[in-house]
Amino acid sequence: MTPAEADISGVHCRLDALLADRGMTLTALAERVGVSIVNLSVLKNDRAKAIRFSTLVAICDALDCEIGELLVRDRG
Repeated sequence: MTPAEADISGVHCRLDALLADRGMTLTALAERVGVSIVNLSVLKNDRAKAIRFSTLVAICDALDCEIGELLVRDRG
């Protein structure tokens, strides 16, 4: 079991899928949002333990999505 699978928060980040749907790279998102690629990668790979609201809003603005499209609860 990976650390992400063992995470009891049950929150899954759909950043990978949203980037693919929009034909955007992680590098392009990092430039638009002003967040490092490393930090976005941590979020994308479900290893983040927290996220600032300002970062969350900036990502959603850049991807033209709602918070509920980016972060979903994994009930599985």
